[in-house]
Amino acid sequence: MARRCDLTGTGVMTGNNVSHANNRTRRRFLPNLCDVTLTSDKLGRGFKLRIAAKALRSVDHVGGLDAFLLKARDEQLSDRALKIKRELKKANRA
Repeated sequence: MARRCDLTGTGVMTGNNVSHANNRTRRRFLPNLCDVTLTSDKLGRGFKLRIAAKALRSVDHVGGLDAFLLKARDEQLSDRALKIKRELKKANRA
């Protein structure tokens, strides 16, 4: 399973551990991923997603999963999130 947020695309970043003697060794910064179930108001059901804690705060700030997905760019979203976004657009048209 990839360490990547389904909604924002946030992934692993790299950097340096710097010792007191200023020795540098490579390290990884992992995103704070959480397994959550977000409910769609328009579709009336829940979706299991693996998203970063920061993305969860963003979803709450924007006004829910539906508003976040409709505003998000397609390049950032995972395949599962894109499928949900397509369902939302289809439900909005009908």
